[in-house]
Amino acid sequence: MLLRQLVAAVALLLTIGPAGAPGSLQAQTPATSPAKRRVALVVTNATVVTVDGSRRVLSPGAVAIDGADIVGVDTPSAIAAAFQPAQTIDGTGQILLPGLINTHTHAAMVLMRGLADDLALMDWLQQYIFPAEAKAVSPAFVRTGTRLAALEMIRSGTTTFADMYYFEEEVARAASEAGLRGVLGQTIIRFPVPDAKTPEEGLARTEKFLTQWKGHALITPAVAPHALYTLDASTLKACRALADRFGAPLLIHLAETRAEVDAALTLAHATPTQYLEGVGLWGPRTLAAHGVWVSPSDTEILKAAGVAVSHNPESNMKLASGTAPVVDYLEAGVRVALGTDGAASNNDLDMFEAMRFAAFLQKHARNDPRALPAATVLAMATREGAAALGMGDTLGTIEVGRRADVILVETRGARQTPIFDPVSHLVYVAHGDDVTTTIVNGKVLMRDRKVLTLDEAAVLADARAAADMVRAAVKK
Repeated sequence: MLLRQLVAAVALLLTIGPAGAPGSLQAQTPATSPAKRRVALVVTNATVVTVDGSRRVLSPGAVAIDGADIVGVDTPSAIAAAFQPAQTIDGTGQILLPGLINTHTHAAMVLMRGLADDLALMDWLQQYIFPAEAKAVSPAFVRTGTRLAALEMIRSGTTTFADMYYFEEEVARAASEAGLRGVLGQTIIRFPVPDAKTPEEGLARTEKFLTQWKGHALITPAVAPHALYTLDASTLKACRALADRFGAPLLIHLAETRAEVDAALTLAHATPTQYLEGVGLWGPRTLAAHGVWVSPSDTEILKAAGVAVSHNPESNMKLASGTAPVVDYLEAGVRVALGTDGAASNNDLDMFEAMRFAAFLQKHARNDPRALPAATVLAMATREGAAALGMGDTLGTIEVGRRADVILVETRGARQTPIFDPVSHLVYVAHGDDVTTTIVNGKVLMRDRKVLTLDEAAVLADARAAADMVRAAVKK
């Protein structure tokens, strides 16, 4: 018994040791908490609408951003405990959501905003737009127009846009300088246009554009055959081959009007969707704008080929082109994203308006208030837009590892009060001018409604001067 007590006492002395020595009680106090990770930016105290697969909403929530990436999404206290930011944005009273993705624009055409209204599509194009473009469009015109469009998009929460126009290298330069992300398609068309006199010249210009901008952090160059009715089969096939060779997206207008479908049936004995399948145009990373006049068999073709559709409700309504069968597309498994179209036929680039009208139009057309609910529309403007452009793994949601393309939307004004459901609010209440902060690729482009990457006064002055040229071009 005495021996056991002696052994125990010795063991206790060895454990305690002299004060401060290894193995002492002081040495066994809990370790200090790990150092916080240093990051560039934390946005905190906002209602975070992630638009991820679980449709998670954190209220309040916070997001940590480092470089171009989202590195943390959690409660404000958890983010504060884990990260040490170089700067912080307080999102109190605001909603933080993924930046909006506009999948169909002609950005420079903001300079033709309101040029000709209340006309059918072909009258609008042939009597006003094509003649004005022939006289006014130049590299300088496109650059000025794109800078104006970029200013409008940054102010209204669009962080990525898909574009089809001429002198697309100027669109790329202006967009990248403003800090916007773009999937930009050099247009190829049958008749002489400002940057190419023949389709062959247009294809050569497109190949050069693809080569020059391949691998850019913000700009994804694309091939943009204008439409079935403005190109022949051989050029359409050449567009597909060029896109395949570069692994580039392909953007095209599809079945926008009933007249387009009737002409295709008369001349080719096929719908536009069927005809384009026949020439081998459909393929991976293909985005068809409008898709208003499609049959169930057309929808199956698009589904089988993995073609996504950009729905443009405001332009379709304004030009009386028809109502796209969005709910049918979704039920069939066709991916549907949202776009504004060009500001010449909309007449703005506000994606919040596009969301609201997309929901209302389907409810009205189907006589069903449950058609196209708010959560589905918000996904179309964010997550589904990213996937339609081939960027579904990197954009469109607020998740760790995604690019830091996010926006803050104010909710404390009279129009936004009260707020019960942030997703409903974003689709049915918010306007573009409710956006307070826009961040793309981790860079703050606008903070507290002040645009940081563009000289707003200079952009507006240049745009007004360019508008005088447009006015002169259409003066009769």
